[in-house]
Amino acid sequence: MPTASPEPRRPGAGALDALGMGAPAPDPSDASPHAFPDGGTWRTEVPSCEGPEAVATVLKEAASLDVPVHRVSQGSGVWMLTDAEITEMAGACERQNVELCLFTGPRGTWDIGASTRTSSGGAGLRARGHDAVAGCVEDALRACELGVRCLLVADEGVLWTLHRLRSRGTLPADVTLKVSALIGPVNPAAYSVHERLGADSLNIPSDLTLAQITEIRRVSAAPMDLYLEAPDDLGGYVRMYEAAELIRRGAPLYLKFGLSKAPGIYPYGAHLRDLTLDTARERVRRGRLALDLLARLGADGGMSPPGSRLPGTLQRFALPERN
Repeated sequence: MPTASPEPRRPGAGALDALGMGAPAPDPSDASPHAFPDGGTWRTEVPSCEGPEAVATVLKEAASLDVPVHRVSQGSGVWMLTDAEITEMAGACERQNVELCLFTGPRGTWDIGASTRTSSGGAGLRARGHDAVAGCVEDALRACELGVRCLLVADEGVLWTLHRLRSRGTLPADVTLKVSALIGPVNPAAYSVHERLGADSLNIPSDLTLAQITEIRRVSAAPMDLYLEAPDDLGGYVRMYEAAELIRRGAPLYLKFGLSKAPGIYPYGAHLRDLTLDTARERVRRGRLALDLLARLGADGGMSPPGSRLPGTLQRFALPERN
């Protein structure tokens, strides 16, 4: 692993300065004033860990390449896993002090609604009707009973419902709720609303500019999730050279090691096993590349300690009185 520089620098800074092409100094007002409660400014996440074998592959590869992993997440959904699989995944992550996040319930893109298949993509992944919300709640209850303490949601109503259940003690108090990139807020007002609805971690689309990320940070301290490399269905963006600036502006931030130019694997099954394990290993390798780059630039400090998972105190809407 490269030795970190004593002071953070921009890519190519010395060579470009010598040619009179140096970049202007970063504006201190752009820096996020926020951090995780442990004092760290960034954490790591490996997405698309679709079952016990994929989780084991990621944890093994992370140990081999010395990639600290704070969270692994799954995209197919709780309902696509057996109790035994969930228990095995939760146990493996607990032993390695890694947070496991599972997606909840039915989604609009998988049900019989036709609007999501039109060119407008109407309603997207949101939960259509009462039954879909109920399915998400059922998934959340089941996952938590099996030891999961982080849930992915793709619907504002589901988010608010799960937050209310958490506040009533129906879901464990330490459960965290993570907003999917597929409904990620794109402006400060929307980001703030999601936080107040109960979000503890929010995926933002990977095409938001640095300035737009700064705008969000001026209204909210809720942890931000960002694909440093986005899957093709989320744009396929590769922003590795921006990692240091994304941390500076977006803290507290989860760097997500996605993978472009890779086929989709949701909903996962054994017919996709080899692809899923191969891409799992490559996501960890992409993480190693990002960490090496941060180290070369002297910008690898400030990572949360291993095992950190809670978001700190966040802003919430007032909860309705109990019936």
